[in-house]
Amino acid sequence: MTMPQRTHAAYVRPAVPGPRPMSRPIPAATMARPVGPQHPAAVPVGRPVVPQQRATVTFLTVAEVASMMRVSKMTVYRLVHAGELAAVRVGRSFRVPERAVQDYLRDAYTDIA
Repeated sequence: MTMPQRTHAAYVRPAVPGPRPMSRPIPAATMARPVGPQHPAAVPVGRPVVPQQRATVTFLTVAEVASMMRVSKMTVYRLVHAGELAAVRVGRSFRVPERAVQDYLRDAYTDIA
């Protein structure tokens, strides 16, 4: 006894989506009209018209901070973890703003006379 042969012409793949029907067009009368520049909706609320230029921030690695301060990297890590030196965590490493290093050194300075 032989098995019946399957013909490819009669086979239809199930769950294949066809083309989506197009929606009907929206009448132009229902679309929103642009507002004039003097209209209250056109003026931003609470924001300046021209954005202020941001100051550039230079970030240093822990090794760069350690060489600037002439201490070990472990000392810099201790300062960061203690909260005495501000730092930003990027992935698994820290970046210290150069301004934070300058502020820390200025505040930690002691005058011995």
